[in-house]
Amino acid sequence: MKIVSFKLPNGASPRAGALIGDGSQVLDFATATGLEAAGLDASSNDWFDLDGQAYATARGLATGLQLDSEAAAALRESGGLLPVGEVRLLSPVPRPGKVICIGLNYKDHAAESKMDLPDRPLAFSKFSSCVVGSGADVIVPPGSEQLDYEAELGVVIGKRACRVPASEALDYVLGYTNVNDVSARDFQFADGQWQRGKSCDTFCPTGPWIVTPDELGDPHVLRIRFRLNGKTLQDSNTDQLHHRIPELIAQLSAFVTLEPGDLIATGTPPGVGFARTPPVWVRPEDLMEVEIAGLGILENPVVQVD
Repeated sequence: MKIVSFKLPNGASPRAGALIGDGSQVLDFATATGLEAAGLDASSNDWFDLDGQAYATARGLATGLQLDSEAAAALRESGGLLPVGEVRLLSPVPRPGKVICIGLNYKDHAAESKMDLPDRPLAFSKFSSCVVGSGADVIVPPGSEQLDYEAELGVVIGKRACRVPASEALDYVLGYTNVNDVSARDFQFADGQWQRGKSCDTFCPTGPWIVTPDELGDPHVLRIRFRLNGKTLQDSNTDQLHHRIPELIAQLSAFVTLEPGDLIATGTPPGVGFARTPPVWVRPEDLMEVEIAGLGILENPVVQVD
């Protein structure tokens, strides 16, 4: 299943849903299940909870629609099934509770950064307010002239995880998505720590959807690429991850409880802008694209705002 969040033409709030069939239709979870009428917010992260009623009901309905044309027709009449062209897709989790990023997690990226591979996952955070969807503008912050890109595989947590062993960790995954860990390197390196340089507004493009594990398969054998204005600057495979996803979830959940909708960005392969000779910086009017096999294309134009 491909999970999305979207806005209706006149809607003020995000709504959770799923792409149906060939992706030309969107199932509106809240309307189609009737749970919005029962009081569940259409934008609640409860829709991403594998243990909850909302997700179970929505997934069952989405699965059934693939085989039941009469049910699909009825939902189109009631507004529960919409043409994808009539909605605006957002980041699949518009406001994660936490965005946890992993640094130096590809062997060859650590080498190009002239840093040793860490014995334990090197975790840092981005503010959840910097999350945007595919197609949204990435804004160059005032004072920055060294904007960089990082294509990453995103892991979306699907149920509360506290001290989870690695052997069980994949059971806690809702699905996977593209992430661009946009970074203002001049801020990052000047500050001596990474929070400001990683968390400016719009610095966490994500999407265009979440693909569930049953549809994606093994997340450790995926080609991952970044393109700037059509030119490929990163081209690797998730089989190069130093700390793999089960280990990341086990290590992170040992000290912080992970919750449905939380996002883990698993690190970037080599080819980032600051490590190139000469460096490649992202400029206004550029177009950034992240493409991971099976996860679609995350694309974001870059703009300067006075």
